[in-house]
Order: sequence, then C-alpha cells, then structure tokens
Amino acid sequence: METKQYNPSQLEIELAHGLTQLKVELEKYLSQNKITEIRSKENLDNPSVHILLEDTDGDKHELVIRIIQKVDKK
Repeated sequence: METKQYNPSQLEIELAHGLTQLKVELEKYLSQNKITEIRSKENLDNPSVHILLEDTDGDKHELVIRIIQKVDKK
C-alpha cells in the first residue's frame, strides 16, 4: 500500500499508540526503574512517546521516542 500522508502517517500513529500499551512488558527490562506513565503525542508531524520513570532512589526520569517514517522506496 502506498503511503500518501507522512505528517503524521497512519503507521506512525498506530506505532505510537501501540507503544503506550506496553508498560508492563517494557518494565520487565528495566532493573533500576519503574514506569510511572507512558504518554503519546500522536498528531505531531513526527509522533512521540514519552515514558516517565522513577528509579530506586526516587529520582524521576523521562525518555522520549520520536517516530519517523521514511518515504517509501519503490
């Protein structure tokens, strides 16, 4: 299927949404941190997923994943 809209593309939106559903699965790989919240900003040019964490010392951290779909190659 040819992508006609990239900003944001449907694939970017769906992946951003899907990542927000993976809190429990992702937390299994984090030995020193607990995920407190996952938020997505799906309607941006390049959607982003914000993962808010708290480490064993009680310090808060935030990781941001930006999702960018490259132009289809033919």
